[in-house]
Amino acid sequence: MDIFLQQVVSGIATGGIYASLALALVMIYQATDVVNFAQGEMAMFSTYLAWSMLNAGVPYWVTFFATVALAFLLGLVIERLVIRPVESAPILSIVIVTLGLLVIHNSIAGWIWSYIQKPFPSPFPSRPVHMGPIIVGAHDIGEISVTLIVLLLLFAFFRYTPVGLAMRAAAHNPVSSRLSGIRVSRMLMLGWGLAAAFGAVAGMMVAPIVTLEPNMMGGIQIYAFAAATLGGFTSPGGAVLGGIIVGVAENLVGTYVRFIGTELKLTVALAIIIIVLLVRPRGLFGRAVVRRV
Repeated sequence: MDIFLQQVVSGIATGGIYASLALALVMIYQATDVVNFAQGEMAMFSTYLAWSMLNAGVPYWVTFFATVALAFLLGLVIERLVIRPVESAPILSIVIVTLGLLVIHNSIAGWIWSYIQKPFPSPFPSRPVHMGPIIVGAHDIGEISVTLIVLLLLFAFFRYTPVGLAMRAAAHNPVSSRLSGIRVSRMLMLGWGLAAAFGAVAGMMVAPIVTLEPNMMGGIQIYAFAAATLGGFTSPGGAVLGGIIVGVAENLVGTYVRFIGTELKLTVALAIIIIVLLVRPRGLFGRAVVRRV
């Protein structure tokens, strides 16, 4: 029983990592109706900017908020220069563009900072927290807390602010939004900026665990896609819960299903994506989209 509880708690901590990036995926989808396959690489690139500032002697929390601001600006620039010219193109063209952004971010990061793994500091204590027979890392608790704070801010932004409501309207019905006086192009650009900022938070929370290198978000992005697919791309809360479910399922399957072990744990995420798309494409908490022809 102790092993089971330890794996569940560890899975919740791991799921918090997946949930943090899944939130960024859901954020950009809610704002622009586009799935950004480069989200993980954008988060990785922003984390390298944070690493550079930390190495220059900038205090951690100053670096944290400066990185979030720089990531926001980077998202604005990417939307304006790369996404906007193809926003009216078929969805496959936009998918290919985001895949191109993935490769570009990865290559530029490797060119500037090399592919050597680099340690990234955590703002939380290094001493683990003991809860009876269960041990939890302080960084895991802090990372989950940051994810929940981001979720609450995201919920409040989309539910209670005029800009958040305008972004939702622009994503779901651009034509009616334009007739209502909403600057749809500006809302889409803001959505990319905010998603990049939330992705930067995810990258800085992930880097102390996996170490910083250009490919650090590859597997994590697959788990984040599984979390967003399971919870629903239209539900930030669902993405967080989906991340926790994916993290716990991954740990339990890796522990108790012997032929999977640690080598095939990534197949758990891929299986979740396939099953959800076949059985409930909108996810557990996503809403069905009705289009009138």
